[in-house]
Amino acid sequence: MTEMAESKPRAEVGAGYRWRWAALFVILAGEVMDMLDGLITNVAAPTIRGELGGSTSTLQWLAAGYTLAMAVGLITGGRLGDLYGRKQMFLVGAAGFTLGSLLCGVAVSPGMLVGARLLQGLFGALMLPQSIGMIKQMFTPKEMGAAFGLFGPVMGLSSVGGPVLAGWLIDADLFGTGWRMIFLINLPLGVAAVLAGLRFLPSGRSEHASRLDLVGAVLASLGAGLLIYPLVQGRELGWPLWTFGMMVASLAVWALFTWYEMRKQRAGGDPLIVPSLFRKRGFTGGLVVGLVFFSGMAGIALVLALFFQMGLGYSALKAGLAQIPWSVGIILGFVAAQGVQQRFGRKVIHAGTAIMAAGIAAFYATLQGAGIDVTPWQLIPALIVTGAGMGLLMAPFFDIVLAGVEPEETGSAGGTLTAVQQLGSALGAAVLGTIFFGLLGGHVTSAADDGAGELRRDLAAASVPADRQDRIVAGLRACGHDRATAEDAAAVPGSCARLEGEVKAATTAVPPSAAVIGQAVGKAGERSAKTGFSDAMKFTLWVEIGLLGLTFMATFLLPRHARPEAGGAPEEEGTVKKMPATA
Repeated sequence: MTEMAESKPRAEVGAGYRWRWAALFVILAGEVMDMLDGLITNVAAPTIRGELGGSTSTLQWLAAGYTLAMAVGLITGGRLGDLYGRKQMFLVGAAGFTLGSLLCGVAVSPGMLVGARLLQGLFGALMLPQSIGMIKQMFTPKEMGAAFGLFGPVMGLSSVGGPVLAGWLIDADLFGTGWRMIFLINLPLGVAAVLAGLRFLPSGRSEHASRLDLVGAVLASLGAGLLIYPLVQGRELGWPLWTFGMMVASLAVWALFTWYEMRKQRAGGDPLIVPSLFRKRGFTGGLVVGLVFFSGMAGIALVLALFFQMGLGYSALKAGLAQIPWSVGIILGFVAAQGVQQRFGRKVIHAGTAIMAAGIAAFYATLQGAGIDVTPWQLIPALIVTGAGMGLLMAPFFDIVLAGVEPEETGSAGGTLTAVQQLGSALGAAVLGTIFFGLLGGHVTSAADDGAGELRRDLAAASVPADRQDRIVAGLRACGHDRATAEDAAAVPGSCARLEGEVKAATTAVPPSAAVIGQAVGKAGERSAKTGFSDAMKFTLWVEIGLLGLTFMATFLLPRHARPEAGGAPEEEGTVKKMPATA
């Protein structure tokens, strides 16, 4: 997405576009809609699954589908603005995003909801890349810094408030809408953005727009889909052979994509990604760093939100509040990086990676020490440190990676990096979600085995015969495993129905101890479930530390410093810098 000169009316040169500040708030409204929708579904996912049903892969698709569609759409979104006008593409994107939000809010099945999330991602990718070009068109050089400076506070407030807003809306159940309101709330904001955009956004398009590379876009989309789909669905389907075949086919498609892009450039066409970029160590290293880091970041954010609600039993609001320290830490990291990134360059990324890994290790230590009764207050220090490291890492990343490419390649490089950011997020939701849920059943079973002795003692004290104790203990173990691995959260596994029958028979045989028996079985079941979730979470934290270790090593491939002139307004339209969707 090469930077293009933008035509301005002669009278506006030097003075700036008349409605520039009103137009800026229209642009920020679009950014807020995207930011919130990247944050809120992780908090809402358990409630959504509980009402609509669906398997654990549904929880992953709610996050991965949106970011995958965003990654695919960003590849061509900026060029469509160059060709047909940024105002027009922003309005189409905002209207489509609002329609997608409406479809999410009225979804009657998991498939419909995931499809609507894909629609949101595609239209969001059409809307977002237009912002930087329009700001550069509207504002004078003197005002541009102030205009871009508003993005930080707005994105920061969205990062902090998004999870809390989602939790509050779900618990408040306004007009009986429950979780649906987290999507329906976009409707007035989206309609206002479209109407205000028609009035205030500037018209105009690039004078030298490059042509669309539709074949390249299709190949990139196919390669991404062939990788993400089997990673999300494979565990649930028992990893049939075709899932591995799809992943191998993904590599073949990416190889074909590379060949096609090189051929197109040699023929004098406009490739989707400038092939010469891949001969630059700093850029290819940036792709590796971005893919690994954003995979880990998005994956751990999804797992954390699910762990709070499904594992620890937090309400949606409590889960949202529990994630505020992480968001606050990110903002602190961003602020701290502004004073040191020009001087220390990639060392800031190294420091951020190390600090984030320390925060993840502290999270593990807190879970290990506090056990299943851990409170949000106990997790505050670890989450703040984790967020601060993330902010330090993110702040200089784009500028440093782009320092390794030629000025004429920066537009293509920036767009590619942003698409990789989104692709990494989709990959992280797929991989870490699969690891977490893949471990869950086994850990719940192990926890039930560890608590079997205590349950037997409680049942013996209630005068339950030994043979019936054995059946209840075995039934609790099977029920815990089947609930943890159930494809449909609303369905009662057969093992749980049999356990209920065994407990009922025991209470009928010993009526005076009925309450004690029920309490003992319920307590044992809750403890094994929470312990299983906690153990699966702790293993996933180690995976995240491993990914951060890879990020640390890959960072040595990056240029040592950003370009001296970098650090003000984003230089290229293809580069979409924003706060990460952490929770």
